Amino acid sequence: MAESVTIARPYAQAVFRLARESKALAAWSDRLQRLAAIAQDVEMTKVVGNPKFSAGQVANLFVSLSGEAGNKELVSFIGMLAENERLGVLMQIQEIYEQLRSADEGVREAFITSAYPLDNAQLKNLMSQLEPHFGSKLQPHVVVDEALIGGIKVAVGDQVLDASVRGKLEAMATALKN
Repeated sequence: MAESVTIARPYAQAVFRLARESKALAAWSDRLQRLAAIAQDVEMTKVVGNPKFSAGQVANLFVSLSGEAGNKELVSFIGMLAENERLGVLMQIQEIYEQLRSADEGVREAFITSAYPLDNAQLKNLMSQLEPHFGSKLQPHVVVDEALIGGIKVAVGDQVLDASVRGKLEAMATALKN
């Protein structure tokens, strides 16, 4: 996995620079998401790894499936990936691109662990409280963990906010031991 991320990073950075310069960040997000889905298709993986097909044929197939045969930048990008045998890392390229885009737009990922499922209204209210605390717009990722007993635990980058009952009990236990 680490190797594929290392391979994908320069391609993602190049596409990101291109998208930012042409003010087409959202369009390229959609394109990369579509291309990653095509690359993950079981039948397509058989074609990509098949020596019976040339890089040009595989690239043409990707372009035709993308629905954007008229986009010269996309055609060139796919052709380059096919020629360098890098179509298999399209999922990683898309993920890294989204990370770059989020960072550029000032959006950070918030990993929220909750003792109970959160509905949309609760999540919206929580985000309105967390965004000023962390000083940026947050993209929430919620996981339910009943072991927290109650409350939430939020991780944004290397910052962790533990407002769970379990966290408070552990803090009390540590204080009592000292």
